[in-house]
Amino acid sequence: MSDSDVTRVARGVMELVLRHQRKGQRTGTCALTPCPDCRDAHVARVERYVAAGEPVRFVLPAFPGKSPNTAKVLGFLPDKAEQLALEFLSGLTADIREVYAPGAEILICSDGRVFSDAVGIPDEHITAYQREMQALIDALPRPSGIGLFNLEDLPELAGLGHDRMREILSERYAEPLEQLRKRVRAGEEAPLYRAITRFLFEDGNTPEYTGSRAALQRDARARAYVVIQRSKAWGDLLADRFPGALRLSIHPQPCGAEKLGIHLVRTPDNWLTPWHSVALDTGDGDYVLVKRSEAEARGAQLVRAGGRPSHYALTEPLAPATAAA
Repeated sequence: MSDSDVTRVARGVMELVLRHQRKGQRTGTCALTPCPDCRDAHVARVERYVAAGEPVRFVLPAFPGKSPNTAKVLGFLPDKAEQLALEFLSGLTADIREVYAPGAEILICSDGRVFSDAVGIPDEHITAYQREMQALIDALPRPSGIGLFNLEDLPELAGLGHDRMREILSERYAEPLEQLRKRVRAGEEAPLYRAITRFLFEDGNTPEYTGSRAALQRDARARAYVVIQRSKAWGDLLADRFPGALRLSIHPQPCGAEKLGIHLVRTPDNWLTPWHSVALDTGDGDYVLVKRSEAEARGAQLVRAGGRPSHYALTEPLAPATAAA
């Protein structure tokens, strides 16, 4: 394959991915879809895979575990929301095979074990969530191109307790918390900090919580730094473990950033994820992610599958403004 053909194919692959971009503030060329600057920030990595005739490898730190707040989710196991997200990712690899025969591999690097103690999810729930995630992946049509990787899959951590795994990750890769706080106060990663603080506050604001909102907010702010610190440590570990792979993110990213934000399922905003929500059948053959409380407030009916709660279904189609991506 000539150099020009390699570039043409690599750009075609990136443009397929960018159709589903989860963008930050849209300015300049990033107001376009697909954004040429975002494409060109990643196309060189794709070119290396294409020139070698290998599947393009993406890593996606995501699918940590369900929110502990049952006003958002149906329980601690994956459900229709995760299934839809996995089907989307598998469909994306199929689309890539249409323009590049070796296709793509998307390795989901589940980060739940990385910060489960900081987000209030028991480790046994993380274990159950990961087990069911693997079952959903195994049920995808082959070849799905989807894999699952967890902290305990590292050979050097085999046999260690979960707390010790997290300690070793932090010892080897974590940025000091005070340095992170200074960067956030200076405006770096402030949107991510605010978003995670909001998620942690909502996750802790359950009927069982008996403290004050102010105390819960302070606690959420403190834990948000830990979540960001560990997430960054996990990302640095993955960069060492999978050099050359393209990094996807479930968070909005600025134009041309090293990470590329991607939507997994339609959402009413830029932040909602399958593990902080439920899937809502909109009545028009499509789904959107919403919080469980919102689905119930709209009078949606609970749907079960395999004996477990799966998703909600509306009896009347969702209003277009609410269904917007």
